[in-house]
Amino acid sequence: EAWRSGLVSTGRVVGVLFLLGALHKASAVVRYEILEERERGFAVGNVVTDLGLDLGSLSARRLRVLSGTSRRFFEVNRESGEMFVNDRLDREELCGTLPSCTVTLELVVETPLELFSAEVVIQDINDNNPSFPTREMKLEISEAVAPGTRFPLESAHDPDVGSNSLQTYELSLNEYFALRVQTREDSTKYAELVLERALDWEREPSLQLVLTALDGGTPARSATLPIRITVLDANDNAPTFNQSLYRARVLEDAPPGTLVVQVHATDLDEGPNGEIIYSFGSHNRASMRDLFSLDPVTGVLTIKGRLDFEDTKLHEIYIQAKDKGATPEGAHCKVLVEVLDVNDNAPEITVTSVYSPVPEDAPLGTVIALLSVIDLDAGENGLVTCEIPPGLPFSLTSSLKNYFTLKTSAALDRETVPEYNLSITAQDSGVPSLSALTVVQVQVSDINDNPPQSSQSSYDVYVEENNIPGVPILNLSVWDPDAPQNSHLSFFLLEQGAETGLVGRYFTINRDSGIVSSLVSLDYEDRREFEITAHVSDGGIPVLTTNISVNIFVTDRNDNAPQVLYPRPGRSSVEMLPRATAPGHVVTRVVGWDPDAGHNAWLSYSLLGASNQSLFAVGLHTGQVSTSRAVQDTDVPRQTLMVLIKDNGEPSLSTTATLTVSVTEDSPEARAEFPSGSAPREQNKNLTFYLLLSLILVSVGFAVTVLGVIIFKVYKWKQSRDLYRAPVSSLYRTPGSSLHADAVRGGLMPPHLYHQVYLTTDSRRSDLLLKKTGAASPLASRQNTLRSCDPVFYRQVLGAESSPPGQQAPPNT
Repeated sequence: EAWRSGLVSTGRVVGVLFLLGALHKASAVVRYEILEERERGFAVGNVVTDLGLDLGSLSARRLRVLSGTSRRFFEVNRESGEMFVNDRLDREELCGTLPSCTVTLELVVETPLELFSAEVVIQDINDNNPSFPTREMKLEISEAVAPGTRFPLESAHDPDVGSNSLQTYELSLNEYFALRVQTREDSTKYAELVLERALDWEREPSLQLVLTALDGGTPARSATLPIRITVLDANDNAPTFNQSLYRARVLEDAPPGTLVVQVHATDLDEGPNGEIIYSFGSHNRASMRDLFSLDPVTGVLTIKGRLDFEDTKLHEIYIQAKDKGATPEGAHCKVLVEVLDVNDNAPEITVTSVYSPVPEDAPLGTVIALLSVIDLDAGENGLVTCEIPPGLPFSLTSSLKNYFTLKTSAALDRETVPEYNLSITAQDSGVPSLSALTVVQVQVSDINDNPPQSSQSSYDVYVEENNIPGVPILNLSVWDPDAPQNSHLSFFLLEQGAETGLVGRYFTINRDSGIVSSLVSLDYEDRREFEITAHVSDGGIPVLTTNISVNIFVTDRNDNAPQVLYPRPGRSSVEMLPRATAPGHVVTRVVGWDPDAGHNAWLSYSLLGASNQSLFAVGLHTGQVSTSRAVQDTDVPRQTLMVLIKDNGEPSLSTTATLTVSVTEDSPEARAEFPSGSAPREQNKNLTFYLLLSLILVSVGFAVTVLGVIIFKVYKWKQSRDLYRAPVSSLYRTPGSSLHADAVRGGLMPPHLYHQVYLTTDSRRSDLLLKKTGAASPLASRQNTLRSCDPVFYRQVLGAESSPPGQQAPPNT
């Protein structure tokens, strides 16, 4: 035990009574004693030392003193740890007549949250004088009263307790009366006047005495009451009660007028001397007359005011009976009224501390709030239980008597429930039960526990070539369910695979909005597909990220005019036509190709102009130049033809090829013009060399490309085989408002979702347009174009020089 003293044996610590299982660690209950009426600032004791707390961290932990009343009688100096008097301490005001006066305090410190209990015993000092309820007491005593008769006197009242309370009475010297001091059941004192010598009305019709009440303080305080005694002539029979003590029990909520008990007294005298009047005795407390009413004729004691079990549990009532004689005689009895408790006080809930907001990753058992619950009723009526609605991640446990701790019992999730309004119900065990409700608001603070989320893990974007740089092609739909400080998203583009340079050269992304734009105008003939990764990070700590795969497909548009492979532009080419040729003879074939793809690369041929328009015809899709009639003698020997080559795009693009046809006869003039056919053979040799070189290079590149594409597409097909079963609307996402175009013509529809058939009027072969992966080589397109030509012309293009030396290539037939 720790003892402290100050001035007059004050501020003593009587010791640690028991250990409390409070919040994070066990705490001690300390007890102090202090005299009442101490001045403000008086040191009660050092709670920091007595509780074993760290004085240095006291200010940071916000030590607070809590009590059950609105007045703050004590405070703690956070610099010294001393608890001092903060308000006037009047023991009589705080505890009334209770023998022991204890103020219970709760000391709360934070970080971590801890609860300690302290009790301060307020000791009484002799600061109140005894007092009588009246200034003078009058008694009328018949001279016939026998010695030994007792007469109750007015009782004095002293608010002090213990040795400072009323201890005894003294009576002034006289020859007739003596004083007897009695003790009630509640240990209070009262005095009775005892007649020791018979009165003589003829000798002394009146007497004047002084009653002095003394307390036990040092020095003692006192009060005096003058007693005037009038001696009456004899009335020889006094009333008598049938019993000297009456007992009754009544509920505290009994309404006014409820019968408590009926007292009964008899008087053997006749007439007025035998008629009895009942009244309250002089020993009763002043408040008793406000609570009870006595019928003076019948002696019926009833309830007048409102009883309160919590205030007074037992009432001691003194009743006297007097007759109506000239010298009234009196008798006295005592009534003990026991007040029975009823459940008339609802519990009171006080929230002393709330920890809010609570991080959503708070561990189980984290203390959220401390609650104190008080019920003024007794027994079962004062037994209180607390509960919260089920299904919440919180629990209530009782840490101390009348104290409850609100803790977390399950994991919290701010994204699901950001705030709780906990309805805490306190209910007593009375019948009927009474309850109280309070609401504790608990906010859940956010932690960065959710990565950015996207509506889809990958995007397929279709962009038409020759797009405008800087125009958005994709807006990523990404969000973060965390709070704003953690959900701020940042977007980056990353390379995918071993290929580098795509991000900085072709595409960029807005760091804040996630809008993907192209940096350059895309070219379908240069590159048809891009694979990049969108990297999304949030603003929390630690940073959480999400990667989204973005596949960008470039669709073709008709931006390339057809090119002429044969006859080679810029070089003269003369075709021989024997004059004896029949109609339908194939003179030559115009060969063209288009770098575009699909229907944009389909070519048609037509005769734009000729020296003799009726002599020649051109195949619409083959480019084959043939005679439409027999050569006549009137036809000029040298014919110039202009063939128009046009693609199938919108708008259509075209080019022209010019041919020279010489009508020959086996004559000296023809041989003189073309002596040995050296010019055509020289041209055929050069064309054959370039065509063979191109064919070899393109074939090798095409084989490697096809093999790689097949392996890649099989791998992609295995990953997305379910994608083909889905409806078209779920597979396509429009890149943006600026890219609206016809789904077929613009190429925005994914190529694997459609098949287009192109039929010609004079072709017996139907061409099926399918999705092609990877860029087609221009040389490969030329090779395919040449292979679709007539075999005779193909051999002519490859060169007749492949024949053995000295053997001339056969003429066209």
